[in-house]
Amino acid sequence: MAVVQKWREGMSSDNVKGLVLALSSSLFIGASFIVKKKGLKKAGASGIRAGVGGYSYLLEPLWWAGMITMVVGEIANFAAYAFAPAILVTPLGALSIIISAVLAHIILRERLHTFGILGCILCVVGSTTIVLHAPQERQIESVTEVWDLATEPGFLFYTALVLTAVFILIYQFVPQYGQTHIMVYIGVCSLVGSISVMSVKALGIALKLTFSGTNQLVYPQTWAFTLVVITCVLTQMNYLNKALDTFNTAVVSPIYYVMFTSLTILASVIMFKDWDGQSPTQILTEMCGFVTILSGTFLLHKTKDMADEEECCSVTLSWFVNIFVNEIIKA
Repeated sequence: MAVVQKWREGMSSDNVKGLVLALSSSLFIGASFIVKKKGLKKAGASGIRAGVGGYSYLLEPLWWAGMITMVVGEIANFAAYAFAPAILVTPLGALSIIISAVLAHIILRERLHTFGILGCILCVVGSTTIVLHAPQERQIESVTEVWDLATEPGFLFYTALVLTAVFILIYQFVPQYGQTHIMVYIGVCSLVGSISVMSVKALGIALKLTFSGTNQLVYPQTWAFTLVVITCVLTQMNYLNKALDTFNTAVVSPIYYVMFTSLTILASVIMFKDWDGQSPTQILTEMCGFVTILSGTFLLHKTKDMADEEECCSVTLSWFVNIFVNEIIKA
């Protein structure tokens, strides 16, 4: 009870709003992975698969149902960034991994190992740790303040590195390794995603201030952030579809989460300086929470492999036992 009371006292109302919105977002997004995967499979059975450059899924109602579900989740996520720091909102995406893994087990028949359940528990524990020690949201009075943060040398350097890496992946690695190496598609999604989250947060702050009575739509910076959001989201959607159509959902979701979250936290720390007002103990605790989530996602990632390995070991053991028994009988 003392921990809960301390949490209530230490967490601002904006952070609480951001937390609720982030949790709602994870529920919708986690379910959308499964619905979209079903739609991609159905579309691929009668047309060109998305993984090899096809767009027949655009004519599939089930895929659109998944997309609408994801849009609802992203809207909730968008709103969450307007109220809470990225270091609080982004790691809560672990919930979407849990939901997608469980639904993939039930609906898509993608087996969830016992250790996968342990992974889900670790994700929840890590998320709770981060929520309890998250920094307070930075008070910003104008979108021009966000623009000043985005144009500081540190974040400009980060953006340049990201764009360089994305262009190399798209034009050098995607044609050759996109169908065989999962990190290619997910790398593009995650790198672009870290930039899109910063722009989403900027746009969310602008809209929040506008609805509060301080019109931010008159500033060109608001529209610049809007353009960046649209470009990044379309790029993410395209390459995430390719990853989902090519690889196992239970593998795509956790790897994408780990890369996307790690890069987003890095981008947020550089741009918004989330850790400036925190003690080393708080920062270390947040990182421990994040590592706990990574451990959970790793277990979820290994779930299918471990299940297959156990089945293989069981068959191999039975084979050796049968040979041994037959040799004894012959003797």
